[in-house]
Amino acid sequence: MNDSGSARFPARRLRRLRTTPALREMLAEVRLHRRDLIAPLFVRPGSGEKRPIASLPEQFQFSPDTAAQAAARLADLGIPAVLLFGIPAAKDPAGSGAWDPAGPVPQAIARIRRQAPGMVVIADVCLCEYTDHGHCGPLAVRPDGATDVDNDAALELLARTAVAYAGAGADVVAPSDMMDGRVGAIRQALDGEGLIHTAILAYAVKFASALYGPFRDAAGSAPQFGDRRTYQMDGRSPRQAALEVALDAAEGADMVMVKPAGAYLDVIQAVRAACDLPLAAYHVSGEYAMIMAAADRGWLDRRDAALEITTAIKRAGADLIITYFAESLGRWLE
Repeated sequence: MNDSGSARFPARRLRRLRTTPALREMLAEVRLHRRDLIAPLFVRPGSGEKRPIASLPEQFQFSPDTAAQAAARLADLGIPAVLLFGIPAAKDPAGSGAWDPAGPVPQAIARIRRQAPGMVVIADVCLCEYTDHGHCGPLAVRPDGATDVDNDAALELLARTAVAYAGAGADVVAPSDMMDGRVGAIRQALDGEGLIHTAILAYAVKFASALYGPFRDAAGSAPQFGDRRTYQMDGRSPRQAALEVALDAAEGADMVMVKPAGAYLDVIQAVRAACDLPLAAYHVSGEYAMIMAAADRGWLDRRDAALEITTAIKRAGADLIITYFAESLGRWLE
């Protein structure tokens, strides 16, 4: 190249900082670690059960004993926490199986406590898996004639459920129902039972989403009529996220969550900027299933895609990431 060409070429070459793997690692600004991850587990009644979930490859419905074994494996990989979802033997209009002390979630909590004593156990608090209509609380008829969840009647039932899980030994209860006022009701109920050390991870920002389909298949929680748009957030109204977080924080939430994660990175970033509470984000079932389906067809590399999207969630501001890739990431991450 002649002198005039050399003069025009930029003196700063940013590729110099990407030359070797060691240099790239040293300069990485965002680091994903196994301690950032939470693994969802589905728990059903029984013993020795480990049923594959067709829409969630490599995920299972566990009985309490096999859930404890799975938690122990995750602990060995350095995954610090599990998030438990219950699948009851029977359902009713109120979802009474949710607070049954002999139900699958309390039984799993007790077994995990024995088999993986250092594991942080988080219990999802909702009624949709337990109601025969698939909504997140008891139903009532509104003045306009529409049938909808009775928000205030649901609060007592959600609080009973949280107390049952905390009493069984859960470190954290995580209300995912999106009823107004449920964090305050749960905090009051926990404190009233002397469970003052049980933390609340609020699904503060949970959007109505097409990406929940595989979860509803796994948990048997699809609504039998209508949808959940009267209580889950509208994805076109992201500014409401700050209000939801502020209300849950004022009611006593110890941590907050954004769900879904991958499709709402902008919301994660906005919540992180507005709130100092620990922030979790849920990389949901549909986001996982899409990667698994594409990888199965050879259209992308599963490992690279999972690492890229979870790192993006961390980069957006999440402290904790709930992901079905947790066990795989436990093997891939150093």
